[in-house]
Amino acid sequence: MSLSSKTEDVKLVWFRSDPEQKLMFRGGRFTRVNKFCSLLLAVIGTVLFFLILIPLHSTYFAAMFTQRGVVPYVIVLFFNWSISILTLKASKLRLQRAALKFPLIPPNPEFVLSPSTVGEVTKRMYEFVDEPRQFLLFNRIDIALSNLRNLGRVSDLDEILRSQGVQDESIVESSYSLINAFVWAIPVLGFIGTVQGLSLSIGGFGAVLAKTQELSEIKSSLQNVTGGLSVAFETTLQGLIAALVVQLVLSFVKSKEEEFLDDCSEYCVRNIIGRLRLTPFEMDSAS
Repeated sequence: MSLSSKTEDVKLVWFRSDPEQKLMFRGGRFTRVNKFCSLLLAVIGTVLFFLILIPLHSTYFAAMFTQRGVVPYVIVLFFNWSISILTLKASKLRLQRAALKFPLIPPNPEFVLSPSTVGEVTKRMYEFVDEPRQFLLFNRIDIALSNLRNLGRVSDLDEILRSQGVQDESIVESSYSLINAFVWAIPVLGFIGTVQGLSLSIGGFGAVLAKTQELSEIKSSLQNVTGGLSVAFETTLQGLIAALVVQLVLSFVKSKEEEFLDDCSEYCVRNIIGRLRLTPFEMDSAS
């Protein structure tokens, strides 16, 4: 049976909805981003940025990025890479949030969740999504229900869901490691460019002092050196502004993802924990 025939009745198809899958890349799990996909988008964005600067080559803005060595090019690449990752994460987060609108528990108010009814809930899950493992919410519930089916003890289900929630938080936090590295590296690159500019300016001033003895010539050369110092600090400015923008976007996306994790926990409490019923064996043990 083809993939299209398998998923034609499914409401949310991960293979068609994931943004990286649409770009012909292997989609990262949950909100993780494929590094190669984000890097390609970053390279495209960087090339477009410098192509836009070509008609503006005579302006001061274009000179800041094209006449200050290699550092501005790397800053722009890292900036675009960070924004590409965050943009993909935001898109993948919207896809993950879409799973919250599906009611896994049958609408029957008399339905209770027990080892004997796990199969019915699991069946409904596959009616909503094609790959539950690719959705953070359904993956968490699927793991808990599998343990319930195998162990037959609903009293442990709450602990399993909590444990899986902690693991999901760890997975989400680790997905920001590359962006955190860029937030640190971008201003450092700016400082490196400034140090290079200072070294060239000071070295040029030393050469002038070695060759010139007239005060007027030294004064003229000093003016050129101080002008070079102002240019040297431009890379630091670029790095700080780029890091600030990335950090602001990062904070916004991360806060949305933390809200999603809270919503997943609330969904599990209302729709899973709240519909549990102890088995006779567990009721006897509790008494």
